[in-house]
Amino acid sequence: MQPDSIPLIMAIIIFLASLISIRIGFSVAIIEVVTGAILGNLGILHAESWMTYIANLGGIILTFLAGTEINLRLMHEKFKESFLLGFFSFFIPFVGVSSLTYLLAGWSAQASLIGGVALSTTSLAVVYSVLVESGLCNSDIGKIIMAATFITDMGTAIALSILFISPSLYTGIFIITAVIVIILATRYSHYLFNNPRIKGSVIEPELKFIFLLLIVFIYFANLGDGHAVLPTFLLGLFMGRYLAENEKNRDVTLKLRTVAYAFITPVFFIIGGMNVSFALIIGAFGLFAMLFILKMITKFMGVYLLACEYIPDGALYTTLLMSTGLTFGTIASVFGLQSGYINQEQYSILVGVVIASAVIPTVIAQKWYRPLHSEDVSLLTHSR
Repeated sequence: MQPDSIPLIMAIIIFLASLISIRIGFSVAIIEVVTGAILGNLGILHAESWMTYIANLGGIILTFLAGTEINLRLMHEKFKESFLLGFFSFFIPFVGVSSLTYLLAGWSAQASLIGGVALSTTSLAVVYSVLVESGLCNSDIGKIIMAATFITDMGTAIALSILFISPSLYTGIFIITAVIVIILATRYSHYLFNNPRIKGSVIEPELKFIFLLLIVFIYFANLGDGHAVLPTFLLGLFMGRYLAENEKNRDVTLKLRTVAYAFITPVFFIIGGMNVSFALIIGAFGLFAMLFILKMITKFMGVYLLACEYIPDGALYTTLLMSTGLTFGTIASVFGLQSGYINQEQYSILVGVVIASAVIPTVIAQKWYRPLHSEDVSLLTHSR
């Protein structure tokens, strides 16, 4: 296949996926993931370097946008709910999957820990995309879910860093750079966003500034063998107040979302689907099914009862969305494969479970348990 045909195929897939999403009412992210998996296994698509970089950028942009949607005031007011939902959403699946793969599947200790990290995640990218498409990103339930998801993924990022990453000079440079960028952007971005000479400019310097910050994170994360997801989310979290100050600043977020959803984030989801091998999954289908069921059970154990307590009218919807995985799960699996902690079969099984968890719980949540309107969901906190 000629290399120039790949962008054409990608453009066709992205366009058709959006039409199918509108027609059947499923999240476009799900359709893109499934399509990528099918075409990748048929050999019609293969990842090129430009696609991999755009996919990485797409995940980072989604993470930044998710951070901007977190209401710090609500997060502070509902910290107990967010923390408990997020912590147990990470901890119980991590322990359950690590134990099962080590004791029953015969994986090594390192491979089992990689599996526990990969399947304990909740995908910010999937959750954010679904909440945006559902019109719930500005509701209390949407903000609580994103705040809890942040806690979950922060736990997976910390676990991955503590258990496997060996500190180096470049890792320190990445951490220092991320801290400096977040502090400077948080303190001084208003000079750019509130500058009357810049507002409304057709050359969109605000968007270019945001892209610059995100690409800086990607560069130094790659340099230091780190992950840009956590600092990117924090950047979006702290910059969100500038982007919500007035209508013109909110337009920046809308424009960034439009640019990202038009082409960049679809590449991220399609590449995510292409990472799995159906042949390897079929060869170990029993373990694949067992890990998927285990992830769902442990996620329900960690989330559902707490969600019944704190979000009684959206408990099952919350639990299903927080059972999804994609970004961090794929990152952990790729890290394990590249570092020699897991083999190709283990990698394919983990990524397959991650992708299945991005699709199946989301479909169920959107089809049967999605709140019709944000006002239909009551967020009731009970004092103990």
